[in-house]
Amino acid sequence: MGNAEAQSRHTFSLAKKDFLLDGKPYQIISGELHPARIPKEYWRHRIQMAKAMGCNTIAAYVFWNYHEQEEGKFDFTSENRDIVAFVKIAQEEGMWVMLRPGPYVCAEWEFGGLPPYLLRIPDIKVRCMDPRYMEATARYIKVISEQVKPLQITNGGPIIMVQVENEYGSFGNDRDYMLKIKELWEQNGITVPFYTADGPVAALLEAGSVPGAAIGLDSGSSEGDFAAAEKQNPDVPSFSSESYPGWLTHWGEKWARPDMAGIVKEVKFLMDTKRSFNLYVIHGGTNFGFTAGANSGGKGYEPDLTSYDYDAPINEQGDTTAKYMALRSLIASYSKKKLPAIPKAIPTITIPEFQLKPFTSIWENLPPAVKSVQPKTFEAYGQDYGYMVYKTMLIGHKSGKLDILELHDYATVFLNGKYIGKIDRRLGEHSIELPKSDVKDPILEIFVEGMGRINFAQAMLDRKGITDRVTLNGMTLMNWDVYGLPMKSEFVQQLQPSKTGDVKEGEFFKATFTLANTGDTYLDMSNFKKGMVWVNGHNLGRYWEIGPQKRLYCPAPWLKKGENEIIVLDQHQVEAATVKGEKKLE
Repeated sequence: MGNAEAQSRHTFSLAKKDFLLDGKPYQIISGELHPARIPKEYWRHRIQMAKAMGCNTIAAYVFWNYHEQEEGKFDFTSENRDIVAFVKIAQEEGMWVMLRPGPYVCAEWEFGGLPPYLLRIPDIKVRCMDPRYMEATARYIKVISEQVKPLQITNGGPIIMVQVENEYGSFGNDRDYMLKIKELWEQNGITVPFYTADGPVAALLEAGSVPGAAIGLDSGSSEGDFAAAEKQNPDVPSFSSESYPGWLTHWGEKWARPDMAGIVKEVKFLMDTKRSFNLYVIHGGTNFGFTAGANSGGKGYEPDLTSYDYDAPINEQGDTTAKYMALRSLIASYSKKKLPAIPKAIPTITIPEFQLKPFTSIWENLPPAVKSVQPKTFEAYGQDYGYMVYKTMLIGHKSGKLDILELHDYATVFLNGKYIGKIDRRLGEHSIELPKSDVKDPILEIFVEGMGRINFAQAMLDRKGITDRVTLNGMTLMNWDVYGLPMKSEFVQQLQPSKTGDVKEGEFFKATFTLANTGDTYLDMSNFKKGMVWVNGHNLGRYWEIGPQKRLYCPAPWLKKGENEIIVLDQHQVEAATVKGEKKLE
C-alpha cells in the first residue's frame, strides 16, 4: 500500500481539549518554514532537517503578494511559488502540514503578504469589510483553495489545519471580517479544522478568534496563557501557534540573538504538559529581492534585513546550530522512537576576491518621464517596488531648506547633477540644506528608494516614494518629471555599458567571476555602501553598510560552473570595489 493511500484513511478533528488524529489525542510538534524564502531545490532538505529535530508537522505561510504580483494574474509555478509541490514533499517525508495562507500573514514580509496593487486605491482600508479589499481577498481565497483543496487530510493529503487570517486581535475588531474569511475558506472547499493565532491576552483573543476554530497562542508558554484561551472558548483545543526560538533584526541594530535557555524551557513545558506547538521559525531563510518587510516601532520606521536567519535552530544556509542540537535532544527524550539522522549539510564554497567596476548609471537608463504637477507615490504611478527619480526646475527659491513631506523611505538628493546628501526615514529625517548655486534655473533631482512596506499593526498602509509634497523654504515645488525604476531583473540584465563614461551616485557595477564548482556562498558586500545585488539574474536582496548584515546569501542553484555575472546597483558608491564569497553569514 503506497504512502498516499495509507494517509488517505486518516482523520483529523478538534475535541474539547485535544487535537484528534484518527480519533486519538495527537501532539502536534511543528516547525515553520516559508517556501518563498527557501530555494525550491532545498525544500526537501529543510523539511528533513525539521523532521530530524523531532517535528511531525510543518507550518507554512503562503504570501498572497508573491503569487498575485499583478492584479488577477496568479503564479504558482515560477521561482519558489509551487505551493502544491512543497506540500507534497512534506507528505512524502511523512509530515503533516498546517497551512497559513493569510490573506494577511505579517511574517516580516513586505506589506504582510497583501498585494501592493491595493494601495493604488487612495482610500482603501485593509483587513476589514471594505468591499474593494474583500473583492480582492475573495478572489485570492478562491484561487489558493483550488491549489490546496486536494491536499487536505479529508482528501488523502497532509494538510490538517488552515489558519483564518493572522494575529487579527493585534490589528482590529471587525468580527464580521473574521467570520467572513472563515466562511470564504469553507465556501471554497476547505473542510479541515481551522485555527486562529493571537497573543495570549483576553482583548486580543476576543477580537481575533472565531467560533469553532482552535485557538493558537503567540506564544503559549505558561498555564496562564492556556487558561486565557480556555476562557475565550472552553470548547476547542488551544496550542502554542508561535513559540519563538529566535527573533527578527532590523537594519542598523545588533543581531537579535535570544539565548537558548528561554526556548528550551518553553519547549520542555509544552512537552511535559503534552501541549501542541509550532516553532516560529525552525528555519527562516532569506528575503530575496524586494520582499523584506518593516516595522513601525519606537523609531517610526524599522526596515528588516535581507537575511531571515532569525537566529533559528536551522540557520539561513540550512545548517544545524547549538539551538537545533539542544531542541533535538530535548524532544527525543520524550519518545521511545529514535529520531531520523540529521541530513548532510549543503556544501559551501568561498569565492576569492574579485573587482566590480562602474558599468552604467540609473541616469543613463531612465524611462520616458511622466509629468506630474506634484509628486505622487509609486503606487499612484502603478509601480510596486524599486526606485523612482523625481525631477523639477527650481523657480522662486533656489537654495535653503528642502523638506520632503513623508518620504518613504530613502533618498539621495542632487542639485544640477551634483550629489548633495541623503535623507533616511528610518532616522526620522525629512529635510536637507540645498546650497546656493550660480545656475539660473537649478535642477533638483531626488532619487527615492522604496524599502519594505510595514507588515504589522496600524501603520500598514505604507505607500512608497514621496507621499505628500516637497517644499523649499516652505514653498511647495510644482511641475515634476517622474521616472519609474521598478528594477526588475529583466531590466538589469539588458543594461548596456555607459555611453558617457560619467560615474555618478546611482551607479551600476558589473563583473564576471569563474567557478570550478558551485556551492552555497555568502557574498561579502562590506566594500559597498547601499544597494541591491543580482547574480545571474537572481536578485539576492538589499545590503547596507550600517549592518549588521554585510553578507548576502547566494544559493548554489543560482550559480553555474564556469562564468557567472554579478550586477550591483549602489546609491552611494562611485569607485570600483571588491566582493568575495564566504561560507557563513558572519
